[in-house]
Amino acid sequence: MSAHAFNLGEPLGPGAIKTALRATRPALATAVVFSFFINVLALAGPLYMLQVYDRVLSSRSLSTLVALTVILAFVYAVSSALEMLRSKILVRAGVKFDKVANPDVFRGVQRATIIQPSPRHVQSLRDVDTIREFFTGSGLLAFCDFPWVPVYVIAAFALNPIYGWLAVGGSVITFGLALANEYSTKSSLDQASRNAMAANNHAVATFRNAEVLQAMGMIEALRSRWSKHHEATLGWQAAASNKAGVLIALTKFNRTLLQSLILGVGAYLVIEREVSPGMMIAASIIIGKALAPVEIAIGNWKGFVSMREAYRRVNGLLEKVPEPSKRLRLPTPAGTVTLENVHARAPGRETLVLRNVSLTLPAGAVLGVVGASAAGKSSLARVMVGVWPVAGGTVRLDGADLNHWDPNDLGRHIGYLPQDVELFSGTIAENISRFDEAATQDDIIRASTLAGVHDLVQKLPDGYNTHIGDGGQALSGGQRQRIGLARAIYGMPAVIVLDEPNANLDSVGEQALVQAVAAMRQARRTVVIVTHKTNILGMVDYVLVMNEGAVQLAGPRDEALAAIMGPRVVAGSPARDSAAAETRAPSLEKRGGAATAA
Repeated sequence: MSAHAFNLGEPLGPGAIKTALRATRPALATAVVFSFFINVLALAGPLYMLQVYDRVLSSRSLSTLVALTVILAFVYAVSSALEMLRSKILVRAGVKFDKVANPDVFRGVQRATIIQPSPRHVQSLRDVDTIREFFTGSGLLAFCDFPWVPVYVIAAFALNPIYGWLAVGGSVITFGLALANEYSTKSSLDQASRNAMAANNHAVATFRNAEVLQAMGMIEALRSRWSKHHEATLGWQAAASNKAGVLIALTKFNRTLLQSLILGVGAYLVIEREVSPGMMIAASIIIGKALAPVEIAIGNWKGFVSMREAYRRVNGLLEKVPEPSKRLRLPTPAGTVTLENVHARAPGRETLVLRNVSLTLPAGAVLGVVGASAAGKSSLARVMVGVWPVAGGTVRLDGADLNHWDPNDLGRHIGYLPQDVELFSGTIAENISRFDEAATQDDIIRASTLAGVHDLVQKLPDGYNTHIGDGGQALSGGQRQRIGLARAIYGMPAVIVLDEPNANLDSVGEQALVQAVAAMRQARRTVVIVTHKTNILGMVDYVLVMNEGAVQLAGPRDEALAAIMGPRVVAGSPARDSAAAETRAPSLEKRGGAATAA
């Protein structure tokens, strides 16, 4: 059975949120049951007032009053204990939900960002929080209490039909005003939200280049662009507030009038001797409890709508980029890289950036990739390390399709230094070790020494414990590149791909790079160097020339450089024993526009 067909388990895929909710179902069910008893016990208050007014005051019995008060205190204590337990259960349910859902969603965001780069994908992580907060917070409790409205209305009818109709009328009017408020302001608030997001994204992108703004006097021009979105946000919010203001005033009028009507109607019924004073007080409490769940549910309605939209967005993202099935762990590779008729395009684009690229790079060989700007060099590097999926053809590591590897397992065997070095918030040691919690000090120092950055790190304020800030802002471009090189060769992976590794290096940094590549060659690691500087080609075994996304020329270093620059230039290049390299590994030859092993 092939590794591709071997499946160790079904992925969560688009059911990740459902799986998380299923994991919390026992806790949520327990919270619902507790809500039932809490609402039952809430009837103790009206019953207590009924007994006090109708029995205790008429009999003037202190013993009855004490007994009723003790019973009421016990009931309230039980109710409070149930609420406390319900709160703790929901907190634990939220933690459980987060542990189940977030890992899969986090990986989904990463896959979506690779396939179609966009900062909007990160919204899915916040969406998980929105879903969790609704199901394990006040949103769920509001919907647990809402079914009790009919119970309280029936209790009001039991006291007197007029009380029942007051409860029904008050609930209907309150609910109607809330719906009118929701629908009249929804469009304006949606527009305000979109403009607020646009303004925020524009501000983030603007201040990411704060130095350019300051140096070239662009602050006012870009502030004006941001102001257009911001002013549009304020305008839509004002329109929504104007509409909501009238409805909120009507809602407050309805609530206060209803509270007074309950007492006024109660007084009339007492005068007419249709109810007792105790029933009047109990009815006011019961009707208040009948209206409370309606108001609470309405208050959480926007939370429900937000949860529903968040649920839709997360499921939509996971359906587009489902979790790959688990792979059988493959043996540690020697480092042979093979590309078979590879076509590739940039994420989110239709135009091919690589066309019919084929090559076989033997384990332990060093390949230099050169070409003009936009020739496809960096695209080739991304395809080699599996960052970009291929549109056609196959990329193999030791004969195994990269798709057959578990991504985490493959990452241990790949070193990658991108052209734009991205470091992460944390210490230098954490960045070099790829945030591997099992990393030892020896592993980190070995990688930094090999990359020639050990002495550089020692000159920093806290050495390896120096915090570099978001994106490595505390470091210079050359420092970031050298630390990125140490990260790439950490653990001596089988294949190391370096994209313009000397772009920001001084002479000392370039010498450290040469020594690092020599050490990797000695350790029989496969190295790919993408560069536009020909002086670094003295350390490679083979040269691949890219042109408009296709292989223009490929072969042993001296032959390829002779074809590019002429034999006299090659004769003066940095010394390298190419003959020894050619006896150690097969050469690359161009056959039909593709580079293959001879």
